[in-house]
Amino acid sequence: MGKLSFAEKLRNLFKGKNQNEEFFEDLTDSLIEGDIGAKTAFEISDTLEQNCKKNHITEQKEIVQELKNILLSYVKDINLEPDLTEQKTNIWMILGVNGVGKTTSVAKLGLWFKNKGVENTILASADTFRAAAIEQLEMHGNKIGLRVVSHQHGSDPAAVVYDAAEACRSKGTGLVLADTAGRLHNKENLVRELQKIDKICREKASGGCYKKILVVDATTGQNALRQAEVFNEAVGLDAMILTKYDSTAKGGVAVSVGKELGLPVAFVCNGEKYENIALFNAEEYINEFLGL
Repeated sequence: MGKLSFAEKLRNLFKGKNQNEEFFEDLTDSLIEGDIGAKTAFEISDTLEQNCKKNHITEQKEIVQELKNILLSYVKDINLEPDLTEQKTNIWMILGVNGVGKTTSVAKLGLWFKNKGVENTILASADTFRAAAIEQLEMHGNKIGLRVVSHQHGSDPAAVVYDAAEACRSKGTGLVLADTAGRLHNKENLVRELQKIDKICREKASGGCYKKILVVDATTGQNALRQAEVFNEAVGLDAMILTKYDSTAKGGVAVSVGKELGLPVAFVCNGEKYENIALFNAEEYINEFLGL
């Protein structure tokens, strides 16, 4: 028997219990166990309790609907598209700690846009420190038929992005997806390195065509929020991709990050194959979280 999902705990909360203080305390605990940070969980429960009192909401269905409305105010989806008007160089820096599926997500995004007709899509291997990262991205590029720009192991990541941007521009309009390093235990070095890449991206991308996207593992909960804070502080983020979205316990990671940092989610990855990527839908996400 695995751990109960938040939806199952929520159903259990309503069994033989009036909506008193104890109910809202237990709801807070369940939210925290469902990967929503303590601070956010308390705020959600307090808001729900006040709204139920104020509007005389006592029925289970209505309480859950009210909870859904509160959660939906924090979770946002976003449809990111490269600007494909003439002579536009789009650069998307893909960020995240090692082990979240960042390099694979870069390949999935590359194929997603290639299938949508973005022929000049280039993958840039700007994680030059992790031994396997360059080879991994080149292998992906071969399999999905996309060009990969890389330098040797240990070279300057910003130079890789510079070359990829030049290659993209020489063919007219296109999209560069840059895979970056994610060694959080070496935070100062990482932040410096990312800021250097960020500077090159801002110089080389056409106006309004530069995006910074964080990849997080949907099952890691509070770690994901801490990661988002670090990367957001370093370069400022535009959106997130949630990986491992197919695992059974649907966590509330998008709620915490949405509430604390205002970050929307663009895509979810739900499997190992290159095709296992989809647009994120906030309402579907909340419905699954609540078991509706």
